[in-house]
Amino acid sequence: MNLAVLKPGQKGRIVSIGAIGPLKRRLMDMGVLVGEEVKVVKVAPMGDPIEVYIKSYNLSLRKNEAEGIAVEVLA
Repeated sequence: MNLAVLKPGQKGRIVSIGAIGPLKRRLMDMGVLVGEEVKVVKVAPMGDPIEVYIKSYNLSLRKNEAEGIAVEVLA
């Protein structure tokens, strides 16, 4: 499952980051790391961007960026 599929309020743990090159480095610099817990806060009306809570701050991601982040759903 990827991060873009989660609904607001759902939590997940990052399993892998599918981005490569500068995009992967930028995501990792912002705290998107394998093993981190992430919670979807809001999704814009058209589905883009997605606001997530990770490492004690809110981060907005484009839908295509979120689709490249694999997560396992947490209860």
